[in-house]
Formats: sequence, structure tokens, C-alpha cells
Amino acid sequence: MEYGIIGLLVLLADIYAIISIISSRASFGAKALWTLLVLALPVLGFIIWFFAGPRGSTKTV
Repeated sequence: MEYGIIGLLVLLADIYAIISIISSRASFGAKALWTLLVLALPVLGFIIWFFAGPRGSTKTV
């Protein structure tokens, strides 16, 4: 059961990262590479994206 919860958390983190990557202002190539990294290396890819990846678009007032 513990591994199922950990797997679910990793899946949710990766989905969050991919949505953020897709909504970022990065070029199509950069989005594709970041998405492939997160999909190929789920835990490590998320950690790398968290610190160095493109940020999602933010609206300013």
C-alpha cells in the first residue's frame, strides 16, 4: 500500500509539471524536451524541472 501512495504522488507531481510546461511561454522544442524528460525520468525529471524548468504563464494585474 505504501508504494501505491508514493506512486500516486509521483504521478500527480508529473502531471502538474507537464501542465506547467505546456502552459509556459517556452518554445515548442523546449516544451517537448522538458516533457520527454519528465516522462522518461519521473522522479528525477520532476526535481530537475522544479529547479530549472520553464515556469507557467502568470497573469499580472
